[in-house]
Amino acid sequence: MSRTVPVPHGLPMERDAGPFDPPSRITELREARPVSPMLFPDGHEGWLVTGYDAVRRLMADTRFSSRQDLGVVHVPYETPGMPAPTEPSPQMPGLFISMDPPDHTRLRRMLTGAFTVKRMKQLEEHIADIVERQLDELARLAPPVDLVKAFALPVPSLVICELLGVPYEDRENFQVDSARFLERDIALEEKMAAFGAMNAFLAELVTRKRAEPAEDLLSDLARHDDLSVEELTGIAFLLLLAGHETTANMLSLGTFALLEHPGQLAALREDPELLPGAVEELMRYLSVADIFYRYATEDVELGGETITKGSTVVVSLLAANHDPLRFEDAGALDVRRQARGHLSFGHGIHQCLGQQLARIEMRAGFEGLLRRFPTLALAVPADEVRLKSDMNIYGVHELPVTWTGTAG
Repeated sequence: MSRTVPVPHGLPMERDAGPFDPPSRITELREARPVSPMLFPDGHEGWLVTGYDAVRRLMADTRFSSRQDLGVVHVPYETPGMPAPTEPSPQMPGLFISMDPPDHTRLRRMLTGAFTVKRMKQLEEHIADIVERQLDELARLAPPVDLVKAFALPVPSLVICELLGVPYEDRENFQVDSARFLERDIALEEKMAAFGAMNAFLAELVTRKRAEPAEDLLSDLARHDDLSVEELTGIAFLLLLAGHETTANMLSLGTFALLEHPGQLAALREDPELLPGAVEELMRYLSVADIFYRYATEDVELGGETITKGSTVVVSLLAANHDPLRFEDAGALDVRRQARGHLSFGHGIHQCLGQQLARIEMRAGFEGLLRRFPTLALAVPADEVRLKSDMNIYGVHELPVTWTGTAG
């Protein structure tokens, strides 16, 4: 049993120790009691898991369910306009991230062939071409420029649109709606309106794919007669949202982090061979997708605590990735670190399906940006960069950058 510490009332969300660090209250809690009781803002009692070993064990343990219809989603932080939850959330067709086996297994198996390491390697050259074209566009602009709008968001959006078969000209709508859906501090009605707009767009698209299939992933899925249009739409929603939001935030926030750590940036410029490991370290250090929910389907012992059946459990991947018991000097960015084993792609049966695609995009993106823009710098003081502390995926809203010359 860990030593007694005050039970937190709600989840501390403010990254008060710095833009790249976990909230200081979370760090204190992890050091004292890595599996801790937590009182949710609605009065419900649950658990917060912050230690690396405990998080890894939990995410590999199928007794902790991902199904939101098994328990109420008790939001761990105060959210204006959100009513206190009173009943479980219904299962959404196709959204396999919130499913357990055998439903999860059935849908995920249909997608594994599309995201194999071999198939991703075949895409590598094409992704590099997309990155270079976007860098050409960036080089034509007169600085200062918002790197999010001009580079970090277009690259993964182009890649996932091509892979899924989503018309890129529709990006304005789905980018706005997906960003709105990920906002925390908005009324439930606004969040559901954004979700509904994306859903309607994707339902029409997959229906069209089923009638007139093309050479893309959604067309391949549409050929499965045992998938309903609702399931196809749910899968498309998940892949489109995850396929551009996470990588876009990693490219922009990762660039911000490197610019704020000039020694690490210089090391990467001097030795590009460090880049694959640096991508893993940036994933660990930044942990843009942080908070996940699980629901105990029976009494489970974890980290010296008994989590009772029916409990809502909040998992912090950011806290786990900064656990000094797993990573030496965990609060430092070190591009020479061997950061494999980080939990930014999750762990267990829900480990990110598109992780190899994300790695390829980030390697190509950071390599190209550092090579083509050797004098890249922030165009505003670091404390004026607007952080996505209001979003469910962390990053920056804009990253104003400048340069004095480009390389070929």
